[in-house]
Amino acid sequence: AVRFANGRLERPESLRFTVYRNRDSAHPRKRHRRILVSETERLCYVGHNFGSQVMKCNSLCRYFVGVLDKSSGQMDVYNAEIFNMQPLLSGGGAGSHSCWAALVSWQGARANPSLERARRGEHRLGVGVGVTHKVSLLRCSLVWVSGLVFPGVLRVLQSVLCPVQMDLCIEAFGTSKQKRALSSRRMNAVGSDIVSTAVTKAAANVIDAKGVTGLMQDVAQDDVQNISAFLPPCHEDAERPEHVYRFEDILSAAEYEALRVPAAALASITAEEMAKRAEERSLCSFVLEELKFLPTDEKSRDHKARCLWFLDTLIKFSQQKVIKKKHPMGPECPHIISKKLMKNFTSLTYNNGSIQNLISASMKAKITAYVIALALHINNFQTDLTVLQNDLKLSESRILDIAKALRLRVSKAKGVPGLENEQNHKLGTLSLPLPTQKAPEGQRKRKKMS
Repeated sequence: AVRFANGRLERPESLRFTVYRNRDSAHPRKRHRRILVSETERLCYVGHNFGSQVMKCNSLCRYFVGVLDKSSGQMDVYNAEIFNMQPLLSGGGAGSHSCWAALVSWQGARANPSLERARRGEHRLGVGVGVTHKVSLLRCSLVWVSGLVFPGVLRVLQSVLCPVQMDLCIEAFGTSKQKRALSSRRMNAVGSDIVSTAVTKAAANVIDAKGVTGLMQDVAQDDVQNISAFLPPCHEDAERPEHVYRFEDILSAAEYEALRVPAAALASITAEEMAKRAEERSLCSFVLEELKFLPTDEKSRDHKARCLWFLDTLIKFSQQKVIKKKHPMGPECPHIISKKLMKNFTSLTYNNGSIQNLISASMKAKITAYVIALALHINNFQTDLTVLQNDLKLSESRILDIAKALRLRVSKAKGVPGLENEQNHKLGTLSLPLPTQKAPEGQRKRKKMS
C-alpha cells in the first residue's frame, strides 16, 4: 500500500511501480528492506521501509489488504506494508557519482526499464518544467548529470538535492507557513559574493591603515590582557622581586590582621601535631613541608604562619565545584576571608531558578596564580612548582603555563627527600629583569610513544 505525500493522482492507472530488495538475504534486518519507486509522466516518487524517516506506524501496527472475488464472494487477506512516497528531484554537482555505487548493494533486484535506459545514456538529460492546473510542477525523472542518480538511497538523495529545486517544490506543494518562510528568506537573502567582497574590502582597508605588523602586535596585546585578567597585579617597573607582585595585592591589611587568630595554631604547632596532621591529610604537602622550617623569631614566625594558613585555605577552596554553604571554609574562617574568596575566586551562574557561585576552570587558574605568588613571598621568590601542582591537582603543563604567565623562570631541581619518590621537580624563580611575556601557543603536541 502506498501513500503519496505531495500532489493528487489524476490517472492512477498510469503509475508504474518497481520494488527493489536488498541483496543481503542472510542478514536478519537487511533482508526485509525494500525500496519502492513509482514513475509518472511528471515526477518520480520513492518510498522505503528503513531509515530514520520511515513512518513510525509501520512498527506499531499490522496492515492487511483484502482481495474480493466477485464471482465466489470470498475475500483473500494478505499482509501489507505502507510506503510513504516522496517526490524525487535530481540535481547535479558533487555526490552524483556516488549514486551508482549505492546501487551496487541492491543487485539481484527486479530490473527497472528506466534505469537500464539511463545506464545506456538513453534517458533524457536535465529537468523540465510543466504547468498543470496553474501549478508549476517539476518534471523529474532519473537523469544522467555527471553520473547516475539512483532514486532508492535516501542519503544520496539528500546530498544531490539543490536548494533551488527545493524552493520550487515548496512553491508548488508547500504549506502556507513554508511559503511565507521562503518568501521571507528570499527578501532577506544577501549574495555570498557581496558579503565576500565587502569583507575583503574592509580587511584591506584595515591592513593599509595599520599594517600587518601593527595588527599582529594588537592581537598579541589582547592575548596578554586576557591572561592578565586572572593574575595578581604585576608591577613590571619594580626594582626588587618582592615589589613585582606586592604582598598588599594578595592580602590587604584588614585581611592580614584577620588571619592572626586562625594562624596561631600553625605558629605553635608541635612535631606530634604535625605528624597527626600529615596522617589525617588536613594540611597540604606544601604547608606541611614549610612548617618544618618556621623561623624562631616570633614576628617572622607569625607572618609565615598567616601566609601558610591562607595558602592552605586557597588550595582547599580550589577543590570545590559549586559553593552552596554560607561559610564554605567552615566557621573558623574569618568572615572577611570568606567574603574575599566568594567575591574574587568564584563566578556567578544561574541554575534551577537560583544564582550559585561556581569555581570554573578560569577561576581555578586564578587561584593557582595567587597561590604561586604567595608561595614566592614565603620562599624568598623561589618555589617548588611540582609540590603545588600535586596539591592543586593540576597537570604539569597547566601549572607551567600559569608560572610562565607570571613571568617566572622555570628550571629542574631535585625534589624534597621522601616526597613524590624524589622525582625531578620544576622550580619557579622570580628574578629581574622579567622575561618577555608571551601568549600561550595553544595545545602542545603529544609526544610519540616509542
